Amino acid sequence: MAVFATADAPLRARQVCEAMDMEIAPNNINNTRLKLKRLTERGILVETEQGSFTRPRP
Repeated sequence: MAVFATADAPLRARQVCEAMDMEIAPNNINNTRLKLKRLTERGILVETEQGSFTRPRP
């Protein structure tokens, strides 16, 4: 969540991996994307367009 707190634009799964210093591998990107989708379902994040995630605006 700290990655999204400092972001000024929606982020894609690959950008989240880069910000978290994870290895940029298809498996890591897909797992991150799935986690971001789960956070979206719980209302913690918002998917502004397909594959772009951000924090909800108050």
